[in-house]
Amino acid sequence: MGELQDFKTYRIGEAARLLGVKTYVLRFWEGEFEEIEPYRTESGQRLYTEENLEVIREIKRLLYDEGLTIEGAKRKLHSRENSDILLDIRDELLAMKQLLSR
Repeated sequence: MGELQDFKTYRIGEAARLLGVKTYVLRFWEGEFEEIEPYRTESGQRLYTEENLEVIREIKRLLYDEGLTIEGAKRKLHSRENSDILLDIRDELLAMKQLLSR
């Protein structure tokens, strides 16, 4: 748990308030979206990081603003993750190419 002390975390009530959703919605989304993985204290209390909140904001946007279903939002998130991975690989390959061309 020491690494959690290095950055801000939010309990479920705080996170829900910041995100503009109810706590039961966060619990439900946590069960539906594997991308949401809050830390748990020894007593089982959820602690959300800024990274967790960013993911949840994106889920909320997909569901509420774009009107996607849960399954549609899952597909969109998964396709974005794959795109991010491919962009990272491309960047690494370009960096290697530059090193080799010196």
